[in-house]
Amino acid sequence: MSVVEERERLVEGGLFLPLMEDFYTIQGEGFHTGTPSYFVRIGGCDVGCHWCDVKESWNAALHPPTSIENILEKAATHLDVVGCKTVVITGGEPATYNMTPLTLLLKEKGYQIHLETSGAFSFSGTWDWICLSPKKNKPPKSAWYENANELKVIIYNQHDFIWAEEHAAKVNQECKLFLQPEWSRREKMTPLLVDYVMANPKWNISLQTHKYLQIP
Repeated sequence: MSVVEERERLVEGGLFLPLMEDFYTIQGEGFHTGTPSYFVRIGGCDVGCHWCDVKESWNAALHPPTSIENILEKAATHLDVVGCKTVVITGGEPATYNMTPLTLLLKEKGYQIHLETSGAFSFSGTWDWICLSPKKNKPPKSAWYENANELKVIIYNQHDFIWAEEHAAKVNQECKLFLQPEWSRREKMTPLLVDYVMANPKWNISLQTHKYLQIP
């Protein structure tokens, strides 16, 4: 087996992952807005949202396969110094890969592990919080609806309110519901979100506060 083939085998098993970037910052969206968190962004996504603000994450080949031990070591370098316990796995689409090995490793260190996913791929991993953000190009698998702690729907146009309700009907009863304006359309859509949430108080509004704060 060649070095390349061995590396591909390790990626397939979730022991290596295409790491795009990792950094310590403040969670800017959803239920945990304002929470200090260490983000691990995994490369690779074929969902293809036209308004995605991290398109550079789509091509996994551009991001080096990195051992999960190395990912853990880098996270611990930041987290253990400040005493933060929250690790957010995002992408790309991290659920493209087997997330069980990485999450087990992080759990052994006592970290709280959050996931941001479209739910388009099979369920894997051990999670303390799952933020399900469904996309029209690839609908979520049923296991993600069952296990989601948070449903975050991006509102690009008025039809997306109908689409959001369709997904809200599928999640478990404990799931928190959020509507978030797509960033490039925020000035037009935010007033509509305000009116909608006031009329439908099961929903909450999520804003990309990290962009307002000009942080990663």
